[in-house]
Amino acid sequence: MKLRIFIAAAAALVLSGCVKQTPYDYTAFRASKPASIVVLPAKNSSPDIQAAHSLVSVMTAPLAESGYYVFPVAVVDKTFEQNGLASANDAQGVSTAKLHEIFHADAALYVDVISYGTKYRVVDSVTEVSAVARLVDLRTGKQIWEGKGYASDAQDNSNNGLVGMLITAAVKQIANNMTDKGHDIAIIAGTSMLSADGRNGSILPGPRAKGKTAF
Repeated sequence: MKLRIFIAAAAALVLSGCVKQTPYDYTAFRASKPASIVVLPAKNSSPDIQAAHSLVSVMTAPLAESGYYVFPVAVVDKTFEQNGLASANDAQGVSTAKLHEIFHADAALYVDVISYGTKYRVVDSVTEVSAVARLVDLRTGKQIWEGKGYASDAQDNSNNGLVGMLITAAVKQIANNMTDKGHDIAIIAGTSMLSADGRNGSILPGPRAKGKTAF
């Protein structure tokens, strides 16, 4: 897990260093000062039916490590099911006031999975996960942060020759189908999106963050 977090953070730093970015506006985030977050069931725009559950299941760890109390995913899912809200659209359609009444959380994370899984190409197969998220203060109904995460196992096979690239792609495809590589990539994507690592646009450290100044 630590290695994956390091890789995700390093990649983000490299990318951020290549493009001059406008400083992210944290005014609303700092005014909100959320201490507890409920991660709502994610919407899924990818063709993989397991994508939403897979990504949401790995989001608790980076948020907790960033200093927030995060409601257990299983408890959140069960709560919605018991209230007749079986889909992510239903769950994300509940008013912020009602969500605050039910969970007593300071904020809710709304997630949409854009891509998930392995794509077979002519000379390679690539496993990728991408998602967007927004954090909303349940006490005011205002959005206080938005971000995105992306990770893939794409490699440069240009020196292997056409036959070598085709064999590599086939082997990767078989391995991905047997081991659910998408879930491993989802861990990196979720970590890159929800770690309070000081990058421009990353979430701010929460009140339980160790060695970091909250808000």
